[in-house]
Amino acid sequence: MRIAMLSPIAWRTPPRHYGPWEKVASLLTEALVGLGHDVTLFATADSITRSTLHAVCSRGYEEDSDIIPKVSECLHISELFDRAEQFDIIHNNFDFLPLTYAGLTQTPVVTTIHGFSSPGILPVYRKYNKKTFYVSISDADRAEDLDYIDTIHHGIDINEFDFQADPEDYLVFFGRIHPDKGAKEAIDIARACGRRLIMAGIIQDCTYFKDYVQPFIDDASVVYLGSVEPDKRNDLLGKAYALLHPINFNEPFGLSVIEAMACGTPVIANNRGSMPELIRDNKNGFLVSGTDEAVSAVDRIRDIDREFCRRTVLDHFTIDNMVKKYIRVYERILERTMGEGCRPWGFYTILSDEDAVKNKKIVVYPGKRLSLQRHQYRDEHWYIVSGKGLFTLDDKTVPMTAGQSVDIPRKTIHRVENSGRDNLIFMEIQTGEYFGEDDIERLADDFGRL
Repeated sequence: MRIAMLSPIAWRTPPRHYGPWEKVASLLTEALVGLGHDVTLFATADSITRSTLHAVCSRGYEEDSDIIPKVSECLHISELFDRAEQFDIIHNNFDFLPLTYAGLTQTPVVTTIHGFSSPGILPVYRKYNKKTFYVSISDADRAEDLDYIDTIHHGIDINEFDFQADPEDYLVFFGRIHPDKGAKEAIDIARACGRRLIMAGIIQDCTYFKDYVQPFIDDASVVYLGSVEPDKRNDLLGKAYALLHPINFNEPFGLSVIEAMACGTPVIANNRGSMPELIRDNKNGFLVSGTDEAVSAVDRIRDIDREFCRRTVLDHFTIDNMVKKYIRVYERILERTMGEGCRPWGFYTILSDEDAVKNKKIVVYPGKRLSLQRHQYRDEHWYIVSGKGLFTLDDKTVPMTAGQSVDIPRKTIHRVENSGRDNLIFMEIQTGEYFGEDDIERLADDFGRL
């Protein structure tokens, strides 16, 4: 499958420290490449990826004040859509602006809605509802008047997080320094408990930081580390007694919540937004309403099984879980947009259909294969245009690549599997007296179509 992955350009992909949307785009891109898909990542030029990187912006505009954000965003998005026909699907992780380009291409566009910054952006999503496809990152973060093809929770690379069975006694706040995230409330909770609080995250609201956070930073009871890189994040979250997440808004997801649990660290969060989808109350943390309940919950953290916290992530929030769900979404979108020729293994296009001969162009996705089958009323000739595959004829399986061909007489048991990293494309010429799909006798099938 040829996938265009559109990442934001506020930060590098993956981000050096902060940049949750870029982080998710990176995790998904690398997982898709690992499964053999042909992915082109549209991101900043300093991004790191195993996919094909396409960039027009040298650096993230949050990392270089000389960059004009809107100019870079327009150049970045248009660069992808100028090449849209090169791809089977476009995956937009950039919010609403790329939707305004969607009508200029026949390539289907799926948008992961990472959250609504304000109700003011909803008119754009409404305009392109039913014309493109939307994925929500939690059931809680759905607009009632939009249609969604699925909800897919974020996944993380569990190998980036070490399990810590024996924590230290400090509490941690890990997030943007902003009223929404509850930095002030985290300080209030820690002070009421008499526990040390370590804070990490970018300062997104300078006035708020100056008025409600900075006065309490003494490098003893309250420590502020700034924005930390992955290695420091792993150590900071893993050794914490608990993560405080006293949010003041309906958070769409909350990566820091599952990152903490991946280390075995329980979470105390205000019961808003997606939190009930991530936290099982009294099992891997506590859902609370306000500071007083949070203070009480700190005293009960000792009853939480840290191994259960990590199992929660292993069972529900890994990159493997996330990428499998996105691949299913891609396949469903292709089924809807490509019509009768779309199949779970790829798709075909009928080039000509006459009484005695029929010609198809067939595309098989990496790692996919057609059913083991035979025909009673037609012979076939396959010519490989690009890619490589394993071709089964009765009891023999042979590898074939571009420029080779094979004859398949009627009643011959046959199958083709894409054994490469790119789409396998071949021409199929059918000759005989009947070419209907009901002349397919399936003997084995990966998709339950016997």
